[in-house]
Amino acid sequence: MKSISLKMREQILSETDELLQHLQTSRNKYINEAVAFYNQYQKRKLIEQQLEHESKLVADDSMQVLKEFETLEDED
Repeated sequence: MKSISLKMREQILSETDELLQHLQTSRNKYINEAVAFYNQYQKRKLIEQQLEHESKLVADDSMQVLKEFETLEDED
């Protein structure tokens, strides 16, 4: 496990320490779980953005194919 130095705003640290007393867990464990949770959240946001981008690409291609089919039908 790696050690890091962390600067935290006083208000956030106070709130965290209050919660830790009630949760009866260590600050280290709490911060690790919070960062892991936030990492998962950010990964999901990135996936959502990627899916949205790719959906737009597919939609554009689908519209082009539809126009080509309409052109073929008009020629008949």
